Amino acid sequence: MSILPSSNSQTTNDLSTDFASNALVVAGVPEHFNLPWHLAIESGKFDRAGIRLKYCDAPGGTGEMTNGLLQKTLDVAIVLAEGGVASLLQGNPSRIVKTYVESPLIWGIHVAADSKIQKIEQIKNGRYAISRFGSGSHLMSIVDASERGWPTNKMNFHEVQNLDGAREALANGDADTFFWERFTTAPLVRSGEFRCVGVRQTLWPAFVICVRDEVLAERADDIKTVLEIVNDSCQELMDNAEACEIIAQRYRLSLMEVEDWFAMTKWSTDFNNPVEAIDTIRACLLKLNLITESQSRSRTLWHDLTH
Repeated sequence: MSILPSSNSQTTNDLSTDFASNALVVAGVPEHFNLPWHLAIESGKFDRAGIRLKYCDAPGGTGEMTNGLLQKTLDVAIVLAEGGVASLLQGNPSRIVKTYVESPLIWGIHVAADSKIQKIEQIKNGRYAISRFGSGSHLMSIVDASERGWPTNKMNFHEVQNLDGAREALANGDADTFFWERFTTAPLVRSGEFRCVGVRQTLWPAFVICVRDEVLAERADDIKTVLEIVNDSCQELMDNAEACEIIAQRYRLSLMEVEDWFAMTKWSTDFNNPVEAIDTIRACLLKLNLITESQSRSRTLWHDLTH
């Protein structure tokens, strides 16, 4: 199934491409989690609601998207919860408006297939490939090291931009290990390019949706309409008996892997404030010295679209 943009809504791989002066520019990772957005675009739901929307793939992940919010090339970003909270606490003029995926993310801890690393303990003091500083692959490698009781103040990071960059870095020996969502990398493990030596599950929801403050001030009603459509699309996908087959075909994943992933994945279909998750992430970032005490108390990160 291919992406078939409608007349007003559009998908693109270029975060910097102008679409229309009044279009809402949305970005998310090019992964199966964001299928509800594509299905809503293809069905014309945003068009019928009078919303001009440009959806952009962000292969660089959360770090790329939080930078897009800062640079005002994005209006809405579907980001990893820990990366979104960290960026907002560090001064990004945006707010969380919704939990997108309630279930936790399961990170695969990968090495090259021919790596000498055979067990998780051997990645200690190694070189970590990360998409960007502030990305999930960066933050979760620190969280993982801390949870294992390893020192985190002198970790060695190699910035690779995206998954393709990580493939190259591991193949060339420029990095030893790489954290990425384990179902996305499953084809690389299956093909023998990567080996997965461990996993790390987050203690909070996988994804949240962030919107620039300026956009919320000017277009809160439009944002709410967009996310109500997304809520409906998420529910429809979760209720679709053929969802696993659609995802497997579209994202070139094995049906068995998709069935496992789908059974443990829950999209949010409400606008409830994830206050406990935000506080957990805030405390974790502070413990790891990724934010300061003043930053941790500096601002309210939530914007309630229901009032």
